[in-house]
Amino acid sequence: MQTEQSGMVEKVRDAVVAAIEVTGDIVQATVNTIAQTLAATIDGTGEVGASVTDAVADIASGAIRGAAQIGGDLGHAAKGIMIGVLHGTKAKGAQVMDTISHTAQVTIQDTAKVGGDLGAAATGLVEGAVESAEELGISVEDAVTAAADGALLAAGKVSSTAVKTVRRAVTKSSRVAKVVLKQAEVAVSTDK
Repeated sequence: MQTEQSGMVEKVRDAVVAAIEVTGDIVQATVNTIAQTLAATIDGTGEVGASVTDAVADIASGAIRGAAQIGGDLGHAAKGIMIGVLHGTKAKGAQVMDTISHTAQVTIQDTAKVGGDLGAAATGLVEGAVESAEELGISVEDAVTAAADGALLAAGKVSSTAVKTVRRAVTKSSRVAKVVLKQAEVAVSTDK
């Protein structure tokens, strides 16, 4: 299974790099690559649940690695990841909030792994959630809260500095919506 996951990460990385080089538009290139890859993965396996969750993690990882490889703006990539995942999974109801939160978590984790700007990634995730909210039939406030909470949970696994950076970014980027962060205190890893 590890080889299959690694293959998905590499496939998405290469597809994102190629799409960005052709279009020059990081957000749209990422949205299209992710939505198509997820839809094909879901259609191909016919599975949902854990397999989709794993696919989202691999696909987000590939997209972040691809954007980082070419020196792209990881905030724009994160926005594209959020929109692409929400389009690709076609999540409905309560699944939408879980999908937003999970997508934010894995994107922040992968941004940290490549040494990227966590604030820019968090801002992009919130922007992607806001842009997708109406289409998904959820409130902007709920979408922002799910994205912010997921980003903060992931940042808490990185460092206290990461938490501060992400908190500042999601608070600043969410002027459009009244944000109520569900995670009043985020557990911060003392390992880093």
